[in-house]
Amino acid sequence: MTRQAPAIQGRPLDAWLATHPLIGDLIAGRETAWFNPGIAPAATGLADARLTMSDVEDASARLARFAPLLVRFFPDLAATAGIIESDLVEVPAFAEALRRRYGYAGGGRLLLKKDSHLPVSGSIKARGGIYEVLKRAETLALGAGLIAVGDDYAALGEDSVRAFFGDYSVAVGSTGNLGLSIGIMSAKIGFRTTVHMSADARHWKKDRLRASGVTVVEHIGDYGAAVAQGRAEAEADPNCHFVDDEHSKDLFLGYAVAGLRLKPQLAALGVPVDAQHPLFVHLPCGVGGGPGGVAFGLKLVFGDAVRCLFAEPTPSPCMLLGVYTGLHDEISVQDFGISNATVADGLAVGRPSGFVGRAMQRLVDGYLTVTDQELLDLLALLKASEDLMLEPSAVAGAPGPSRIVADAAYRARMNLDRDRLDAATHIIWATGGSMVPPEEARKYLRGAGEAAAR
Repeated sequence: MTRQAPAIQGRPLDAWLATHPLIGDLIAGRETAWFNPGIAPAATGLADARLTMSDVEDASARLARFAPLLVRFFPDLAATAGIIESDLVEVPAFAEALRRRYGYAGGGRLLLKKDSHLPVSGSIKARGGIYEVLKRAETLALGAGLIAVGDDYAALGEDSVRAFFGDYSVAVGSTGNLGLSIGIMSAKIGFRTTVHMSADARHWKKDRLRASGVTVVEHIGDYGAAVAQGRAEAEADPNCHFVDDEHSKDLFLGYAVAGLRLKPQLAALGVPVDAQHPLFVHLPCGVGGGPGGVAFGLKLVFGDAVRCLFAEPTPSPCMLLGVYTGLHDEISVQDFGISNATVADGLAVGRPSGFVGRAMQRLVDGYLTVTDQELLDLLALLKASEDLMLEPSAVAGAPGPSRIVADAAYRARMNLDRDRLDAATHIIWATGGSMVPPEEARKYLRGAGEAAAR
């Protein structure tokens, strides 16, 4: 053991390792995978979130009501009639490169969900973040009699309405991508917007926010410090709405709409999803809101035919630690001397969302960790094989299929024989990267090892 931690919650480290041996791998920074033995049938586990399909359908309907306004603000959305959605694409060359890299054959079909290229803010946060801002705007506008449900919401883009919204503010704490989605959308609506960002957030994201008229406050600490300051600011101002990535059900439901939209995309590609053709979805995880909401929506739509895995950097395995110990947000990676310093800035979170951890603890099949070097190598591998450039956090799920193939105990528990494994479909959920400046992309690629280019 290279690092020692003081007593954690009254227990010495040796006691933790005796009851939770996987913590040793987390402290050592070793890549690992843990398949949750507490998984439950979807019909049972979905109740933990205390949300239903009707809640997700309500969120979807709200996004549809705002579609005309989004076209007014972002003319490029006219092609999709104001719906912010990403493509689901085949990546056969990347699939073959992954098989060579990790040394396995078969394992099913591989697709990439390009939330990396979502309109407006270029990341998965465009789902939940934009949705929560729009819901806040609708609540205020309806309360003030500026609009009624059924009206053309494009009217909310009028200068007089934006002046009304200017009396209200929005605050959020972010490592980067959530701040982009909240900031860009809030500024367009007319809200006064402050984004509290951690020291590890990329400067280009801060610059882009400032260029949109957003106030960016930088914090020396990590994501937790940024969130704490944003929350304190909102509590001091009754007209300020704090977007709480750790606890917000609105964010969660905005992400969950992805489940409704993925079903026709899979059908269009001729992908069956049933007991004999399982769907595995590999989601990068920071605090947990984005992957948790998406996984919840997928479970509502596909039930036990879909299996979700969360992927985290080895320096920031907060959700794995929280679910594995059962302590959720009562424990952090820093408690065990784990750094939370990672090249995957969007996943640099030391303490997970307690709401998401408890809501999804019986619905997420597994958790895996990936080193920073592996993230950079996978980034280069995707660029070389598919000419697609993302950011490091967006490829965190790429080792997922190999971890399933390698874990005989999990495959046996899930009745994944060779036929079912080869009939499966895997989706790597690419969470961001299309807005990365060229010079930043070149830095990432320079950090990749030679093995990634082979």
